Amino acid sequence: MKIIYLSKILLAVVMQFLLASLAFSEAYAIKLEKSHMISMRDGVKLSTDLYFPEGAKEKLPVILVRTVYSKNGYVNGYPLLEELVRRGYVIAVQDIRGRFESEGDYMVATGRREDGYDTIDWLTTQPWSNGKLGTEGCSYLGETQVVLSAVKHPNHVVAMPMSAASGWYKPGRAWQGFSGGVFELGQTAGWFSTEGTKVFYGPPAHVDRQAWFRSSASKNYDMKPKTDFEHYLTLLPTLPIDSLLDRAGIPPTDYGKWVTSHPDSAYFRNLDFARASDTFNVPALFMDSWYDYGPEETTEMFNAFRENAQSKVAKNNQFMIIGPSTHCGYTEATESTIVGERELGDARLPWLDIQLRWYDYWLKGKKNGITDMPKVQYYLMGKNEWRQSEVWPPKDTTYQKWYLQGQGRANSRHGDGVLSLKAPEKSNVDSFIYDPAHPVPSLGGHSCCTGSDSEAGGYDQSEIELRNDVLVYTSEALSEGIEVTGSIDVVLWVSSSATDTDFTAKLVDVYPDGRAFNIQEGALRMRYRKSLSKAELMTPGELYEIRLDLRVSSNYFAKGNKIRLEITSSNFPRWDRNLNTGGNNYDEKKWRIASNKVHHGKDKLSYLILPVIKK
Repeated sequence: MKIIYLSKILLAVVMQFLLASLAFSEAYAIKLEKSHMISMRDGVKLSTDLYFPEGAKEKLPVILVRTVYSKNGYVNGYPLLEELVRRGYVIAVQDIRGRFESEGDYMVATGRREDGYDTIDWLTTQPWSNGKLGTEGCSYLGETQVVLSAVKHPNHVVAMPMSAASGWYKPGRAWQGFSGGVFELGQTAGWFSTEGTKVFYGPPAHVDRQAWFRSSASKNYDMKPKTDFEHYLTLLPTLPIDSLLDRAGIPPTDYGKWVTSHPDSAYFRNLDFARASDTFNVPALFMDSWYDYGPEETTEMFNAFRENAQSKVAKNNQFMIIGPSTHCGYTEATESTIVGERELGDARLPWLDIQLRWYDYWLKGKKNGITDMPKVQYYLMGKNEWRQSEVWPPKDTTYQKWYLQGQGRANSRHGDGVLSLKAPEKSNVDSFIYDPAHPVPSLGGHSCCTGSDSEAGGYDQSEIELRNDVLVYTSEALSEGIEVTGSIDVVLWVSSSATDTDFTAKLVDVYPDGRAFNIQEGALRMRYRKSLSKAELMTPGELYEIRLDLRVSSNYFAKGNKIRLEITSSNFPRWDRNLNTGGNNYDEKKWRIASNKVHHGKDKLSYLILPVIKK
């Protein structure tokens, strides 16, 4: 079955490149109807562009895209949507409430279920509609699909959420704004500073908005306030972080609520996310990337959409594809894919063919075999090949413990830190000084929107591993390769001189030539070690057993490579710095230096847990 399916993939790759030259003489031209103002149940009108296949006579299915980033020109140059219109679909692209041309007030993650439902009502009752609607989009646009799926509109036939983890509520991970209680500063502040504005300029209240936005007067009109992102970047290292955007001159946003709330606060719980308690009834094709911020949440959504399905059709038609790239970048894979600095081979799939057949099957009834593909396709980095599974986690997953060992001098990669499958017989303590004034810098990883050229992806961590405030534990060279696919955890016994501090961990693949590529990373703010909704400070010097969630990945540690774990207390500016005071952290300008320790031994086992697939 696997060989046959892989042959189909190779054939489909070739066919995708031939697609543009096939039957375009019979394809429809694209006709745009701009700025339909669709009324919601509370009277607010949302501006929606409709792209029609010009001259089509039959009733048509529609693909809905709800965006925060401006609908104008969205379809232009987008191969998937342009081809769908040519094939006889209507594409509807809508500015969500309070954004660009749409009326109302914008607040992150609110009112999306109602507005999405009302929009589907309008679209599927138009005289040109056949009553079937699908959804499309990546990132925030994928997020809106996930939330809309939870309302189970009967005309919402199919979804394709791409990099849509921000639509899923996992306690303490709202919008991927926190990791183990540590605020995702670079990503969250970066997005709010460029895209989070609540201020938009438009015509006077007495002017007909639909007519105005269709007129020539609006063509050169800039609705969104200009911001100085470069100035914001110069202020990113400064304190306090709660006033960062105000000091950068950014127009009003919801950033302040994000940075000042507990990770699992009532504020986040009351926002409009999909969650594990929701039910679903739509076939969905999830797509994500290993170096994106939310592949773990994507695996959770894939399982929840199946387990909470309200029909056999929905239950049996959940699919997931996870590639090796960064945020929304999987379709850009080449025969020599590089993610960050890491070479990851030929990661191509026939993305366009898969997407077109997905919609054709559900919205036009074409029996094209798309549902015969494996339920899960994931790219095994390091081995650089696609793998398939019918479930997640994959069958035959076992969990290996790799124990931290050494003589108490694990500082830097030149230290004596060891990772071993054998539990230690002696007890030792590794210590380091964490100074918030000199944090360990972020290099690659699993973020977006930070403004850095190296915000995500695989990068050689060797230079960072020379720092004495980074504890480094390394295995012997592997005698055989190991596939690690699934959720990764680290258990540590720790203590600190501070009443609050952070511990961070990074899993690294060390190549024989010494290059050390980051695979996954996680963090824990010690005040949230028991609960992400309620803080509890430490007693200085007391020992605590903690668990760090390194989330999910898929990596092949090849024969001759080494497995490495880095432990420290910062990763800046991806995560905000813990100032070690026990105070609010977000409104403070002063900090304390902390002496932090990792304990390992027979009675205090510290270890890395790897999900291993044995074939």
